[in-house]
Amino acid sequence: MDWLNLPPLNSLRAFSALAETGSFARAAEKLNVTYPAVSQQVKGLEEYLGTTLIIREGRGFRLSDEGAALARDLETAFLAISRGVDNTLKKNVTRPIQITTSPAFAVEWLMPRISEFQLRHPDIMLMLNPTVDVVELKPGGVDLAIRYCNKNRVKEDTSPVLVADMVVIGSTSLLDKYDIDGPGSLRSLPWLEELGTNEVKNWFERLNIEITSRLAITQMPGNLIMGAVRRGDGITYTAKKFFEKDIDAGQVQVLQAEPAVGVYHLEVNTSSRRPAVRKFANWILSKADVPAD
Repeated sequence: MDWLNLPPLNSLRAFSALAETGSFARAAEKLNVTYPAVSQQVKGLEEYLGTTLIIREGRGFRLSDEGAALARDLETAFLAISRGVDNTLKKNVTRPIQITTSPAFAVEWLMPRISEFQLRHPDIMLMLNPTVDVVELKPGGVDLAIRYCNKNRVKEDTSPVLVADMVVIGSTSLLDKYDIDGPGSLRSLPWLEELGTNEVKNWFERLNIEITSRLAITQMPGNLIMGAVRRGDGITYTAKKFFEKDIDAGQVQVLQAEPAVGVYHLEVNTSSRRPAVRKFANWILSKADVPAD
């Protein structure tokens, strides 16, 4: 198809609406534009095609032979376009909501709550993608993301889902084997760190603790770290919220804490207009765990 030789789409829409309604005013109403805008678009189409499409008669008009023929062709074409758009929208409505977040947040915070949404909206399918990668939100792809950042980097329009105390934490069974005297002594313990991050090094740097020898760090997905910490395989830097029950039971101990510095916030694909996406976004924000100002 030679796209460059086609008239502007707006002019074709204006003429088709005019032919369908038989009135400039009704055509303008259907297109949500002004009466003069329709008249100008039709006039421009006539100039482009070099022919008369409508013949004005008093306050009304009738289609010329060329105009009637074009109107029939455009009706067929726009009906085909409309069917194609409707079919695409129907498929989009039933497409699962795709959510990306860190593995640790998915397992420890989101999954214990998500059944509530599923029971309320059994017609909406959710697809969870736990990953440390920052996945781009784009049309037809991931709809929502729950991302982590330090409170000092939070943007003004951020929608927080969880504001957490970030802690260095370890199981009681592991810590009983070590003589711990302040944060500096934690350099000798085995550390567990989420893949693709430098959380341990950054934590020591914030405390101005010099690293004189290589730390014993094992990197792994965040969801595996949670179980490994509980088994006593190592200590980690994470959200205190993920271990509240373990702390209350005395099975896990907090070694160092940074109050309310971790912000898990919601980002929504701005191109997605699906009601299901908005329902999930509203629901998760209703579950937000954020300290009162």
